[in-house]
Amino acid sequence: MTAFPVTRSTLSAKELGEFIKDRYQLNENFTCELFRTGMNHTYFISSGETKYVIRVYSHNWRSKDDITEEIKLLNLLKEKKITVSFPIQDKNGAFIQEINAPEGSRYVVLFSFAQGGKIRFMDKETCSSIGSLMAKIHTLPLNKPIDRISYNKQSLIELPYEYLKQFFPEKLTEMEFIKAFGESFRDSDFDNIGEGVVHMDIWYDNMAVVNEKEITIFDFDFCGNGWQVLDIAYFCKQLFFIESDKKQYESKVQSFLNGYQKVRALSDNELRLIPKAGASVFVFYLGVQAQRFDWSNIFLTENYLKMFVGRIKSWLDYYKEREMAALNT
Repeated sequence: MTAFPVTRSTLSAKELGEFIKDRYQLNENFTCELFRTGMNHTYFISSGETKYVIRVYSHNWRSKDDITEEIKLLNLLKEKKITVSFPIQDKNGAFIQEINAPEGSRYVVLFSFAQGGKIRFMDKETCSSIGSLMAKIHTLPLNKPIDRISYNKQSLIELPYEYLKQFFPEKLTEMEFIKAFGESFRDSDFDNIGEGVVHMDIWYDNMAVVNEKEITIFDFDFCGNGWQVLDIAYFCKQLFFIESDKKQYESKVQSFLNGYQKVRALSDNELRLIPKAGASVFVFYLGVQAQRFDWSNIFLTENYLKMFVGRIKSWLDYYKEREMAALNT
C-alpha cells in the first residue's frame, strides 16, 4: 500500500511524551496528553504538581528564526520579572526541538505552565492588573525591533484581504466593507504614537489569573513589532463582546486603561485610535483563518464572514455613536 502524503498530522501524545522526557531528563512519572489542536498543537506533560506545556508548531507556520526571536523575547521578559510563560532548555541547553512529522519538519518548544484559571467575566481589579502587565511588556527596553513581522496597513489589512479573496467574491458586501475600511486606513494616522513589541493576542484565553490580580500571559505566537495601541484595542474589543451591558464595559475598560497608564501614559491620539486599531486586528485574524484554511475550514463560510464583519461594524458603530453623543453634549 502506498503511503499517502498529508498536510497536517496530530502527534501521538504517548510518543511525544517519551521524546520530551528523554530530551529534558524528566522522570518516568511524567505523562503527556493532548490539550487541543489549532494554529499550533498544545500538549500538557505533568507529574503530580509539576506541569509543563508542549507547543508543537504547525508545519511551515513559523520558521526556526521566528521561534528563536519569540524565545529571546520571552527570556528577556522573564529576566525583567514580567510574568509570562517562558521556554525551558533541554539537557543540552537547546530551546527548540525538531520532529520529522509525516507532513515535514515541525518545531517543538517546552514552556512553563501558567498557574491559575481563565476568567471570561473579569472584575475591574483584574482589568486594571491586565492593563499594568500589558504596559510593562510595552515598556520593555529593546535595542532594536525584534526580527519578526511588523504590523502595519499591509500586514493588517491588505494581505488578509488577498487571502480572503481566495474564498469569497469581492462583490460580497462584507468584502466590500473590508476593502473600504482598508482604503480609509492610513499608516500615517499612527504617526508619533508608541511603537515597539506587541503580543497581538492578549485576551482571557491567553492568560492565567490567580486571586483576580496575579496575571500570567502566554502564547506569544503572533508577537512582532508595531503600534502598541493594537494590543490595547484588541483587549478592549474582546471585552466589548464579552460585556453585553455597555455600562459594565465602559467601567471595566476604563479600569484597564487606568491600570495601563499607571505604567505608561497614553496620548489622546492613541485613545482616539482604539476603534480603528481594534477593527484592523480583527481583519488581520480573518486573514489568518483564510491563510490557515486547513485549520479553519470548518467555519470559514459566507455566514461566518457575515457574522465576523458584523462584529467589526458594531464595534466601529458603537464608538462612532459615542463620539457623536459627546459632541452633542
